[in-house]
Amino acid sequence: MGWLKQRHRAQILAQPFPAAWRSILARNVPAMARLDAAEGKALEEHVQIFVAEKHFEGCGGLALTDEMRVTIAGQACVLLLCLDGETDVFPTVESVLVYPSAYLAPSVPRPGGIVVDAVPREGESWQQGTVVVAWDEVRRAAHDPRHNLVLHEFAHALDQEDGAADGAPRLPARAMYGPWAHVLGAEYDALTRAIQAGHRTSIDPYGATNPAEFFAVVTEAFFGRPAELRRDHPALYEQLRSFYRQDPASRA
Repeated sequence: MGWLKQRHRAQILAQPFPAAWRSILARNVPAMARLDAAEGKALEEHVQIFVAEKHFEGCGGLALTDEMRVTIAGQACVLLLCLDGETDVFPTVESVLVYPSAYLAPSVPRPGGIVVDAVPREGESWQQGTVVVAWDEVRRAAHDPRHNLVLHEFAHALDQEDGAADGAPRLPARAMYGPWAHVLGAEYDALTRAIQAGHRTSIDPYGATNPAEFFAVVTEAFFGRPAELRRDHPALYEQLRSFYRQDPASRA
């Protein structure tokens, strides 16, 4: 990080955290209630930087509010609590587009003249630096841990920091890549086989789409249903615990 950026962030963090923002985090970021004082302070600092540095834009006629900005930032920055020194505050994300609800993604041309029709979406993460979310889904996640759109899309952002959306984010140590590939690869294959056989799974079936979606889906489960994930998939839970350097099942 350059000295200009360091100085700018020091100026951001020199400002007191607004009391109204703290109330928003308490209402809309469920993890906040389970953090100790140091973790809570770290989350607030990440939120200050996120809100100051990312460009937010309301779409579909939505008028943005501090509640929206702070809620999105707070839910996203839960991922970063213990990653200091390993990653910046989502350096590949420059802008956050917020729709009031599910939106129609434009038609996409594919090789061979095939056009994929527009489909309704709740969110997406672009490697070009933009995350898109539907506000009603963001708000719902504050009260329903089964699916958290912000965690999902910003897990993609972490995955993309090394330039590839492949389900393998930049890990803290080279020695972690082998176990990561072995465990997550085996779990992804097991999920795919279970779905093909018509079995119910504790991991969202959407994770079988591809390895990148698998990482995003299990990140949601790690923070939203940690005890269940640790019980049903202990090796997978351990890999995520080692990466995020958090143990949400113990907090819960």
